Amino acid sequence: MRPSNFDPISVDILNRQLKKATIVVLIFFVGLIFRLWYLQVVNGWKYRAKSENNRIHLQDIPPLRGMIFDRDGRLLVDNRAGYDLCVIPEDVQDPERLLHRLNDLIGIELDQARDRFRKGLSGLPFKAVRIKRNISRDELATIETHRFNLPGITIQVRPQRHYLYNHLAVHVLGYLGEITEQQLASGRYVNNRGGDLIGKAGMEREWQRFLHGIPGGEQVEVDAAGRKLNVISRKTALPGANVYLTIDSHLQSVAEKALEGKAGAVVAMDPMDGEILAMASSPWFDPNIFVKGIDRETWEAMVRGADHPLQNRAISGQYPPGSVFKIVVALGALQEGVLDPEEKLFCGGSYRLGKSVYRCWKRWGHGWIKLHAGLAQSCDVYFYQVGKSLGIDKIALYARRMGLGARTGLDLPHEKPGLIPTRQWKLKRWKVPWQQGETLSTAIGQSYVLVTPLQMACLISSVFNGGKLLTPQLTKKIHIPGGEDIQKFHALERWDLGIDNANLELVKKALIGVVNEPHGTGGKARLEHVVVAGKTGTAQVVSLPKADRSGKEENIPEAFRDHAWFVAIAPASQPKIAVAVVVEHGGHGGSAAAPIARKIISAYLGTD
Repeated sequence: MRPSNFDPISVDILNRQLKKATIVVLIFFVGLIFRLWYLQVVNGWKYRAKSENNRIHLQDIPPLRGMIFDRDGRLLVDNRAGYDLCVIPEDVQDPERLLHRLNDLIGIELDQARDRFRKGLSGLPFKAVRIKRNISRDELATIETHRFNLPGITIQVRPQRHYLYNHLAVHVLGYLGEITEQQLASGRYVNNRGGDLIGKAGMEREWQRFLHGIPGGEQVEVDAAGRKLNVISRKTALPGANVYLTIDSHLQSVAEKALEGKAGAVVAMDPMDGEILAMASSPWFDPNIFVKGIDRETWEAMVRGADHPLQNRAISGQYPPGSVFKIVVALGALQEGVLDPEEKLFCGGSYRLGKSVYRCWKRWGHGWIKLHAGLAQSCDVYFYQVGKSLGIDKIALYARRMGLGARTGLDLPHEKPGLIPTRQWKLKRWKVPWQQGETLSTAIGQSYVLVTPLQMACLISSVFNGGKLLTPQLTKKIHIPGGEDIQKFHALERWDLGIDNANLELVKKALIGVVNEPHGTGGKARLEHVVVAGKTGTAQVVSLPKADRSGKEENIPEAFRDHAWFVAIAPASQPKIAVAVVVEHGGHGGSAAAPIARKIISAYLGTD
């Protein structure tokens, strides 16, 4: 019998509430089961990968960059171990705190580090992102000491470029710099990744595709602190090919010492096959600073500084050739038949054309002289008259036939073509017609004429090798380590000058006279046991009407002094070396440039 105080309405309310609670619980469990199904079945692959990546890191294995040797197999550039500080973005909960901690410990570029971290997080968050390149051993020890307080930090060991002799041949060898996003997007660097160092100049750039090699990689199991526990799999990196140059490192050193303290360039080449034996440009720089990392201030100073140390003056310095250009005018006039080598022309120290007076470097003149003396003594008035007879169109024709006004085809980037003016060029460029007085200036290598030291070395070589204009070369071969040669380089003839041998002989004898005769302008290049031939040149930089150029050179401000030229070849009968030297603001070619050429020739032929 039910108690009299039991209310049936209360029981109904309780039952309804219990049913609601049961439904809520069922809905909750259904939702929980659905969530578990969604996480484990639908997105299970994602979280399995994430879990696995917390345990397994993918690390690139950079290849050893190919080495660079000189012509005799002397090592010039190799690799050393370097340590990069990296971070795995996925393992970092508070990146800002981590980066500030690193900055306090070893000093980093915070803005650059933040940018790289963001890019890594949005791309492949499990791949290591480089924060600082080439940390020192002290910095490495500091990082290892604080490793447990630096989540996501890892150290990668990478090969680091090392230039054994610092600045030696730096403009030939080049330097490395970090690859840009534009270069990566270009598709020309298929074996490179972000952060890689690639060739930015010289041979490092020219043969980047061979030197770099093919990167490898490995899957590494790590613990919670990021320490390597086990290598799960590995793909071996393939080293880059080695490059053997044509330069002689000993001769290169001689050339650079001879240029020390001056601005200018030297090119020494084998006149019979076009191989470059030495190529020096001053001032220079140490390419190792780019490997270690260069700050913006230092870079700006190098790029914008007045001395332009990054410029390879041997191939991109464009200078008026001065009297060296008289070789071209003499050969052209002889070949065209407008010059009789036995005819005497008078030099009284000046030459009048209309109302203008054109002076000779020798104040009182050379008197009555023939071609031989005109070249040997570098008489300006003689060549004013020869140039006037030949005309600007023919001068330009023979200059281009001798390789001027165009790139030589050297296997090195950033070569400049120089300039050989014509009537059409001036009309197009300046909108005014050519003047006959400009022909006179052109005949002695002034006016608008511009050449490079490399072109001048090719020019003197072509006169003494039988009239063949060669393609200069800096690379002897490219060789796979432990394998075979990928490429071998041989002498390449661009074309024949088309100059009669008799005319070449006349000019050759005169150029021998430049160095070996009493009144020759290149006597300071003379050697006792070797016959040297050559030509001096003094290229006017700026007109100084009020300055007495016959007075003391030290009275002229250095920036206004003439460029000094000398081209030479030896032995004259069986040429083995051709040399072109330019010294910026050096003054007279015979006194400033000829002694440098003498040192180089003497060192190469073993007469010192």
